[in-house]
Amino acid sequence: MTNWIFTLILVLAGIITYHKKSLDLLGSIFMIFMGIIILLKAGISWLILILVFLILSLYASKYAKDYKQKLGIYEKKRTAKNVISNGLIAFMMAAFGGIAFNGHYIPLFGGFIGAVATATADTLASEVGVLQKPRLLTTFKTVEPGTDGSVSILGTSVGTIGAGIIGFSSFILGLVPNPILAVEIAVISGTFGCFMDSVLGAILERKGLINNEHVNLLGTLSGAIVGIILIS
Repeated sequence: MTNWIFTLILVLAGIITYHKKSLDLLGSIFMIFMGIIILLKAGISWLILILVFLILSLYASKYAKDYKQKLGIYEKKRTAKNVISNGLIAFMMAAFGGIAFNGHYIPLFGGFIGAVATATADTLASEVGVLQKPRLLTTFKTVEPGTDGSVSILGTSVGTIGAGIIGFSSFILGLVPNPILAVEIAVISGTFGCFMDSVLGAILERKGLINNEHVNLLGTLSGAIVGIILIS
C-alpha cells in the first residue's frame, strides 16, 4: 500500500513539474519512471532523498529568475536529457544496490548519496552562483556568469551547503547511521563531483568536445565513486 501511495506522489510530482513548465513532457515521464524503479528496487528512503534534490533544484532554478533572464541564462524548462544526465548514476546505484567484486560485496548507497550530492551541489552552485562574478577554473580570470567551467565563492558555498543537506537527509532517512559520517560523505563527494564538473566544463566542454549532459553525467559518476570509497 505504501508503494502505491508514493507512486501516486511521483505521478502528481511529474504532473506538477510539467504544469509549472519546470520539465518538458518527456522529462516528467522519465522522472516518474526512474522514481518508481528506485522505489521498488531500493525503497522509500532512497526515493525521498531524490525528492529532496528535486525540491532544492526546482527552487534554485526559480531563484533570481528576473536577473537570470536579463543575463540570458535562465533555463525555463528542463528536458529528459537533464533528468537523465543528472539522475542516471544515482538511478543505477539504487537499481543495483550493491555489486560483488573480488569476493567482496560492495554496497552502493554511498555512491547513491555521492551522486545525489553532486547533482545537488552542481545545480545550486550553477543557479545561485550566477549572482556573483565567477572565475574560470583553469585560468582564474574573471568571466561572465554562466560560462562553462567557471566557479565562484558564492556558488561553491551554496553547493557545499546543498550537499550537506543531502548528507543530513540521508541520516534522517536511515541510509547512514552516523550524522557526521553522512554529512562528510555527501559534502566531500558532492564537492569533488561539482569541481570535476567545472574542470570538465573548462577543459572539454568549452572546446566543444563534450556537451553539458556529458559533463553532468561524468560529474555525478565521479561523486558516486568518491562516495563508494568513503563508505567502504
